Amino acid sequence: MCSSYAYVYISLMEVIVVEEVRRWSHAHRHPEGTSDEIITLPIRCPACGGDTFTYNYERGEVTCTSCGLVLDERLIDLGPEWRAFTPEEKLRRSRVGAPLTRATPDNLTTVIDWRGKDALGREITYKRRLEMLRLRKWQMRSKVQTSLERNLQQASIELERIASQLGLPKSVKEQAMEIYRRAVEKGLVRGRSIESVMAAAIYAACRELRVPRTLDEIAKFTKGGKKEVARCYRLLLRERAVKVPLADPVDFVPRIAEALRLNGTVIRKAISILQEAKARGLTAGKDPAGLAAAAIYIASLLKGDIRTQKEVAQAAQVTEVTVRNRYKELARELKIRIPVR
Repeated sequence: MCSSYAYVYISLMEVIVVEEVRRWSHAHRHPEGTSDEIITLPIRCPACGGDTFTYNYERGEVTCTSCGLVLDERLIDLGPEWRAFTPEEKLRRSRVGAPLTRATPDNLTTVIDWRGKDALGREITYKRRLEMLRLRKWQMRSKVQTSLERNLQQASIELERIASQLGLPKSVKEQAMEIYRRAVEKGLVRGRSIESVMAAAIYAACRELRVPRTLDEIAKFTKGGKKEVARCYRLLLRERAVKVPLADPVDFVPRIAEALRLNGTVIRKAISILQEAKARGLTAGKDPAGLAAAAIYIASLLKGDIRTQKEVAQAAQVTEVTVRNRYKELARELKIRIPVR
């Protein structure tokens, strides 16, 4: 009976210690440049009776300095995630809400939902629904004040639409929005379709960040077509709104191989073929997607994991004639002997 009373006493002591530690943690902020701190609390360790504890800010643990008992863990640090040493730095670095991004510069504004439900998911009345419709209309109008903001808002809608259909990462979207913003500031969008200029900016961002997307793939989701997008892209290059490196056929190999479900040996062989062709100057002035498709076709024949020219052309989104011509040229110039099947 006495042992059970002692166990209950120790458990209550642990609860009191944990509550006191958490109360102290919420009352103190993270001191700048400190990882551990020796603290003294008006309590004692339930194991050894010590009254000095170590507060580890990195792991959020409070341990007894005498016996090493962990009194509490995963404490919440209520201080900022950045470091500031002067009042000016603290004032300049403090912020609220999500961080601003180049793709969504107005993400701190509120949005009135279009669904006719309240916060609890219940249907609202018809009169209240009309009122919300009117408020949503004025809220959308008040978000933009200038023609530049209206243009960027429309462009961000087109950016999200095209990027979602192409499966582009966040980095590409932010870079495309930055390129489009520079084009708007230079007056290149005036008199042209916002959709076509944004598609050209997306293609330029893909080229800059080495994301394998062809102009045909991007232009497929626009109304103007490939010719209009290519004209806007040339305009961006001519006016120096973007600096685009040369496309590398190696970047297209993993994507085409994934569509054809080829193994790693075929991918490595195709990459080595393209690297050798690039070293000899055979890739200059040729479509990188067509070169990658031809290299994959040659590698599949050499490694026994055969795919037809039609399958490779469909995966690379080029014509069979392109695959055939590039395949013959690479095999001839690199002196690759294709096994007869």
